[in-house]
Parts: sequence; structure tokens; C-alpha cells
Amino acid sequence: MTSGMPETTSKPAGTASSAKLGEKDLMTRLADAGEEALHRLSELPGGQKALGAVNDLRTRVDDLTKKVRGIDALEARVAKLEKDVAALKKAKTPARRPAPRKPSP
Repeated sequence: MTSGMPETTSKPAGTASSAKLGEKDLMTRLADAGEEALHRLSELPGGQKALGAVNDLRTRVDDLTKKVRGIDALEARVAKLEKDVAALKKAKTPARRPAPRKPSP
């Protein structure tokens, strides 16, 4: 007799690799569908121009991404330079001495 709880079955040994294979197959199918869609788009009137614009946009976004990544390094350099300048200003400013008193007559 069963205790009312469902029985657990162990998974077959190749399940993990077959899941990866299924994902790979899905990704391949999606890539193929994307390529087919791009091919159809290029055949439409003005499609080549649209694809060219998208490729230019992709190139510009890539360039912008590279530049934005460099901003963090520049900010760190500026902060260090500001700190150095502040330290130089403090070191350069001489301590004020009181003016010499004139002897009283």
C-alpha cells in the first residue's frame, strides 16, 4: 500500500545533458528564424536601407559603450588630481604671522 504521498522517481542519467541539448536546439532555431527574418526584411523595398541604419546604430552604440566604460577611470583620475591640488594649496599657503608691533614712544 502507498502512504498517499507521490512516489519520487529518479531522473535518467542523461537528463542534464539532454536539457542543454534542448536549449541549444531552441537557440539554434531562434537564430535561424532571426536570419530568415533579416533575409525577408532585406528583400522588402527600403529593407537594405533599414538594415544599414540598424547596423550603423549598432556600431554607434558599441562605440558609445566603450566610451562610457572609460568614464569611471577618468572620474577616479580627476578625484585623485583634485585631492593632490587641494594638498598643494594647503602646503603652499604660508602660516600667517602676526604683524610686528611698533614700539610705543
